[in-house]
Amino acid sequence: MSKNITAIYPGTFDPITLGHIDIINRAANIFDNVIVTLAVNTAKKPLFTLDERLEMMHDAVDRFENVWVAHFDGLLVDFARSNNACVIIRGLRAISDFEYEFQMALMNKKLAGEITTVFLMPNEKYTYLNSTIVKSVAKFHGNIDAFVTKLVAAKLHQKFTA
Repeated sequence: MSKNITAIYPGTFDPITLGHIDIINRAANIFDNVIVTLAVNTAKKPLFTLDERLEMMHDAVDRFENVWVAHFDGLLVDFARSNNACVIIRGLRAISDFEYEFQMALMNKKLAGEITTVFLMPNEKYTYLNSTIVKSVAKFHGNIDAFVTKLVAAKLHQKFTA
């Protein structure tokens, strides 16, 4: 008898990048269900509104049959429990990501021992890529087509030409 395993992939996704989508693809091939969830972090000042980020996320994951988009405010482990998820997905691009992610994984394990954090590495062509870099390139009108979806590129262009 096989288990139906649901994984949560949280992030601020401001905006979602092809690196994020690569992690989503990897997770979708491993787990039965993946919930890509927008973490509402009041300590951050995102460029895009919650609705804009959700729209870009829906557009990016539409092709995956076992991936859903959601958002939450509060503790990730509470959101995971309320969605019957037993796995939290975290992407690791470089060693510099590891210390923070490791601390978060240990805290989540302390708060919810039944939930396991799984680290996935993106394809090496995305190891340098993050939302901050993409926004910086877009701000100075650089070509970001190799880093984000067409919708994200268009929305970044709108933000920085308004």
